Amino acid sequence: MKTISKNRKAFRDYDISETFEAGIVLVGSEVKSIRAGMISLKDSFAKIKNGELWLYGMHISPYVKSSVFQPEPGRRRKLLMHKREIIRIKSKTEERGLTLIPLEVYINARGKVKIKIGIAKGRKQYQKKQYLLEKQKDREKERELRDYLKRKKY
Repeated sequence: MKTISKNRKAFRDYDISETFEAGIVLVGSEVKSIRAGMISLKDSFAKIKNGELWLYGMHISPYVKSSVFQPEPGRRRKLLMHKREIIRIKSKTEERGLTLIPLEVYINARGKVKIKIGIAKGRKQYQKKQYLLEKQKDREKERELRDYLKRKKY
């Protein structure tokens, strides 16, 4: 599995309760653009419309070496999942304040482009600051432990 792009802000801005894997319907040279890393998940989200899962706001830059046909970079893209999973996601997102956020885009072992989406609830500003402080404390603890083990070794 080769990770192409991660939505780092999603973990800071949202509480992720559950994650799912989905395929993406791509056209033309979009796969080559994704393999080249010309993709952005910033400000993207997923919605369920008419029993289908759609991804909005994901930007795939046009592939430089492609022919005349180049799809629109910010168009909506269909996500492929089993019907039962879509129904389960829909029932959870109908709860107050929950949304679908793309977390990462990767290429699996078979060479298919997949996307990991998560059911998320937005955090307040003070919760974001608290999350960042906790992460910083955890990093400091790890650093101190690593330094302690290095000193003890000699």
